[in-house]
Amino acid sequence: MTCYYPSALLRTLRNRIPIGNLIVQVLKLETYNRGRWLRFRCPCCGSLHTATNPKTNLARCFECRKNFNPIDMVMAAGKCSFVEGVEHLKRHYLAR
Repeated sequence: MTCYYPSALLRTLRNRIPIGNLIVQVLKLETYNRGRWLRFRCPCCGSLHTATNPKTNLARCFECRKNFNPIDMVMAAGKCSFVEGVEHLKRHYLAR
C-alpha cells in the first residue's frame, strides 16, 4: 500500500509542532532543562548529551550525531515507520 502525503502537510508537521512539546508531553522522554536548552534522553543511543533548538524546531544528539525533526523523533522514539510517525502526529496535533 502506497501512502501519499502532500508536501504542505509534511511541512506543517515538521515545522509547526514544537519539538520540545512533542518530547515532553506526547513522547514523554526523560528530560531536563539546562539554561535555555531542553535536554532529552536520545531514543537512539540513550545519551543525555542532547539539545533542542526552538528557533529551528530541531533536536540533536551529540553522542550519536543524529538530528531530529518532529517526524524523525516520533519514528525514533516509537521505533516506527515514516507512515506510522506521520499518522501519529496527525492524530495528536491535527485531529483537534
